[in-house]
Amino acid sequence: MEFRKWGRRSFLFFCLLSASCGKKSQTNSEWDGFARRYIEAYSAARPDVAVSEGRHEFDGKLPDFSRAALDREVARLRTARERAVRFEDNALNDRQRFERDYLIASIDSDLFWRESVRWPYYNPYFYNDSIDPEVYLTRPYAPLNVRMKAFVDYERALPRALEQIRDNLQNSRPLPRTYVARGRELFGGMAQYFEKDVPGIFSSVQEPALKTAFEGSNGFAVRALKAMDRWFELQEGQAAGSFVLGPEKFDQMVRATEQVNVPLERLEAIGREDLERNLAALRDACAQFAPGKTTEACVAKANADKPGKNPVEAARAQVKDLTDFVSAQKLATIPGTEEAQVDLAPPYQRWNFAYINIPGPYEKNMPSVYYIAPPDPKWSRQEQEAYLPGKDDLLFTSAHEVMPGHFLQFLHENRVTSPVGRIFASYAFVEGWAHYTEEMIWDAGLGAGDAEIHIGQLTNALLRDVRFLSAIGLHVRGMSVEDSERMFRESAFQDAGNARQQAARGTFDPAYLNYTLGKLMIRKLRDDWTASRGGRSAWLQFHDQFLSYGAPPIPLVRAAMLGSSAGPPL
Repeated sequence: MEFRKWGRRSFLFFCLLSASCGKKSQTNSEWDGFARRYIEAYSAARPDVAVSEGRHEFDGKLPDFSRAALDREVARLRTARERAVRFEDNALNDRQRFERDYLIASIDSDLFWRESVRWPYYNPYFYNDSIDPEVYLTRPYAPLNVRMKAFVDYERALPRALEQIRDNLQNSRPLPRTYVARGRELFGGMAQYFEKDVPGIFSSVQEPALKTAFEGSNGFAVRALKAMDRWFELQEGQAAGSFVLGPEKFDQMVRATEQVNVPLERLEAIGREDLERNLAALRDACAQFAPGKTTEACVAKANADKPGKNPVEAARAQVKDLTDFVSAQKLATIPGTEEAQVDLAPPYQRWNFAYINIPGPYEKNMPSVYYIAPPDPKWSRQEQEAYLPGKDDLLFTSAHEVMPGHFLQFLHENRVTSPVGRIFASYAFVEGWAHYTEEMIWDAGLGAGDAEIHIGQLTNALLRDVRFLSAIGLHVRGMSVEDSERMFRESAFQDAGNARQQAARGTFDPAYLNYTLGKLMIRKLRDDWTASRGGRSAWLQFHDQFLSYGAPPIPLVRAAMLGSSAGPPL
């Protein structure tokens, strides 16, 4: 999409997962060996993930996306799950029981996307991260010529991978129009990036043989990507497929991927309650900031206060200020000396306004990069100007992506002793934490009660509330994409360009309800845990402990932190 006290972190993780820090707990070496072997098999099957984690012996490799390989991966996951389940509670210590449940949850999530909804055969978004070469282009893990050689190997593997992806997609039902549009953004954007920008990245490398190899591989890759883009263009005339999961699959998604067992009706009511809570707070803030104006006019006034002509420079200053605030308010430990840089997003990743690319646990002292997307040049001038956020909207985006959001969370996750905790992550944990921190820092005093800054926090919260309700609406309630766009404009006060992007994303990323779902679970866990530990004065302790588990489904963390008194997560 994010945190060094090495000795304390190692001790804390195991201490939290054992009945008593003062008692020795017997280790089951069979489980530890199984977990290590699972991770190695996972890395071999997903070399793209391994590279992003810092396993550079896999550089240049891409997964096998053939149908036979996809079937083998499902079979491997099922076999691994069966073996993990056989490790009974009384044969494991507390740390190992937690790891077992964590690993099983990760497998269940994989099986849902690969087997239950079969997205490798239907959704181009499934391949988004797998074919992303950003690690070679922006992460200085090795000298530029070494990364250039890895990128050449990657480009040589790419045409075969694209052929497999096209074969998977073209033999399924007709694609929905939003999926076709996402495919064009992804593959057409990559072609543009490889052709126009990537040569400049490697221009300082002077090795003749390597330059010749790159010229050949890059030309070959660009042609293959353009062919993929043309294939998606041909699908535009027949893009009449349905994206709808339906109530049964949607309910299964929440249960299988996040371990949340809440009926859909109750889940929807919880999301609507949070929307109404934030709308009421927004009306109160607007009464101070723009008295007499409608809420829509108030938000427009706040959004008109832009962060100068360069949002990248503004975000850099915000990251520094936010880091100082987290430290001064003792909200969480900030381990290490790693930095988060800020830059413009590459063309193929401009389907959402902002994201952060973070090195994995096997990298050492590598910077993360917080990317900001410029508006689509095909939009009208008015839409392009509206797309750029107000300065306080951007402030909470910076909080979400960097500090104390994703960047801080992954600084902690990359230092967890458990290899399972370092590698596998729940969507609701990761995005829920980042979204939770936006409201948390406002509650901790960021902005000293300034109504305009509060509007920036609330508009970000409303965006995620509407994602939550839009995901359920689109996939369960018969909502159209146009209806979703309207809800983003009317209830989250989004401009036309953002509303289009957000509604389209809900069709191919129905799990984007996890931003609000995760936030609400974390907030409830914090309130329950700190109630007997000093309330606000225990936030630092709570945040450090919460982040010490890696990024498992939040109900697992709740059970570990509260024990028999855990209760429901929502």
